[in-house]
Amino acid sequence: MDELQSFPSLKKMSKAKEKTGSGSQNIVATIDDLGDDLMQNILTRLPALSFASAACVSRSWNSLCHRVLSVPKLCSAVSFNPTLENAVNEVMDKVLLEPIRPHFVMVSIGPYFCLQAAFQMIEGKFGTRIPVIVNVCEGVIGRNVLTDQFVEVQWEITEEEDHGAELLEEKGGISMTIGFLPGLKVHIVPLLFRNKGPQGILIDDFVMDIKGATSTVSDPASPAGIILFSDRETDINPVLQTLEYALSEDTFIVGGGGCQFLYRSDNRNTITNSPNSGCAAVALVFARDANKPLDIGETKFHVMLSTGISPIGPTYKAASVKSRQNSTWLTASRETVRGHLDGQAILEEIYDELGDRIQYPAFYIGVTKRRKCSFGMERVRRMQFLEFHEVRGGDEEYLIVNSVGIKTGDPFRFYISDSGAALSSCTKLSNNLRHLKLGCDCGNNHVSDVDHFDKSNVFGGIIFTCCGRGDSFFGLAGIDSSPFLKNFPGVAFGGTYCAGEICRGNLNLYDQDNEEGDLVHCSQHVYSAVYLVMTYCPPLPQH
Repeated sequence: MDELQSFPSLKKMSKAKEKTGSGSQNIVATIDDLGDDLMQNILTRLPALSFASAACVSRSWNSLCHRVLSVPKLCSAVSFNPTLENAVNEVMDKVLLEPIRPHFVMVSIGPYFCLQAAFQMIEGKFGTRIPVIVNVCEGVIGRNVLTDQFVEVQWEITEEEDHGAELLEEKGGISMTIGFLPGLKVHIVPLLFRNKGPQGILIDDFVMDIKGATSTVSDPASPAGIILFSDRETDINPVLQTLEYALSEDTFIVGGGGCQFLYRSDNRNTITNSPNSGCAAVALVFARDANKPLDIGETKFHVMLSTGISPIGPTYKAASVKSRQNSTWLTASRETVRGHLDGQAILEEIYDELGDRIQYPAFYIGVTKRRKCSFGMERVRRMQFLEFHEVRGGDEEYLIVNSVGIKTGDPFRFYISDSGAALSSCTKLSNNLRHLKLGCDCGNNHVSDVDHFDKSNVFGGIIFTCCGRGDSFFGLAGIDSSPFLKNFPGVAFGGTYCAGEICRGNLNLYDQDNEEGDLVHCSQHVYSAVYLVMTYCPPLPQH
């Protein structure tokens, strides 16, 4: 019955039923005479709002509704209506067309819709108990509510353009994904920062809040997984590295960086509204319910990554390193060359290596960082991380890359954007999804109880893909969507284009071996597409 509170409009409907008196009771009794099987068939055809209202009519109806929603469900829709209110209504009507009790709501909007207006409109349509995240993205992926066609649409965000009606028609858009995950509890946890004082980003508090939210419903303190959204100003790598240290290896972490966002949670922290503080990122935390009913199976999450860069040239070591604002200036050394190489010399080596294989690639350096990690009072441990820094240029003194945190002696290698490598990676990923569909072992995403696995149990997917990919990158449309659509054409699937894809992984994702043999972690990627695939394993028969 608690689900009635999820939709404010249903309270009025419920009260209306109370006022109808004995007449409605006679109607209910007459309908009940239809039998449970037929009644359940009728309930499955109701839209979400009517279904939630029906669950409040009587205990028998509530029991039937519970039976209808005994398995997880994901719904996703995209609208390109140029009017915000109409676009919101269109995706709402679509995702609530069938019975569902939303456990979370994720919304991505086009750059010329007002974030505050969209957030207020959406949170008003869902109850206070449902976590909601609304973010401004650089493109959307999903099924168009009007044409039912699957689309990948990107927007170029420029400050100089006129916000006219024609522009809104091109860049107004919204993607909404809602999920029902029985056996899991979903919480929102913000990553806060202080504008004043020495502490800055409160990483330890963030991890403690995630563990605290999880421990209230689950035996292990590590959640099943996290979907993370971060802003443009925050270097999210130190946060991801702390999560890598503090959370179980079984916890998935995916998401998108470089976005504006607003969120609503019933666990709001007052520091968020303080003039001396703010929110740098927000996490949607999925925790397994230790007290889930025996008739509820298990939802499993499978994370896969399509890479879009290739290594090129030798391995260097950072020599003279200087940090200036949000960039790093460095020289480098390598084994076969005496002395230090300046930026111009390094780039000339890479251009010679590249030849004419790829025109106008984006250049990055992948820096392997060996750092001390700790959390709270736990012991300090050395871990290795791969971080990507975009190359801004070079001169006769320094190679210039974005971001900071590189130290003298850190080894690095150049990587370039490569559509051929991305196409090959998508093909490999499609094969992995096919294995998952058949209930086979899928690389690091092992599916247990293979004999018990039903290929129809894949019920949804979410994708976070780099804004540098898409039609112009591949020269073809729909490449990033194709692995999922090819294997699961009728399954709910949606996503966004972002600037900085988050995916917990390691160096093996790039087919690179670490010479020292130690595990190298990598959680933020470039020119990649991250797939979160959800499967459901029904409960084993009770004997």
